[in-house]
Amino acid sequence: MGANTDDFKGRAKEAAGDLADDPDLKREGQADQAGAKVKEQLENLKDKAEGLVDKAKDKMGGRDS
Repeated sequence: MGANTDDFKGRAKEAAGDLADDPDLKREGQADQAGAKVKEQLENLKDKAEGLVDKAKDKMGGRDS
């Protein structure tokens, strides 16, 4: 699942837990949202690393396409 899907799922769980007065479900939703933020940051870091690798390949003249 993508980070946006995990965030949405977490928000829904948190809201359901709030409505049902279920603190465990609410915490689970908050944890899902936190996990989504971490996943998004890792995806961004991966994209940046791939960009740096591509730049290095371009500078070295060994870009595989």
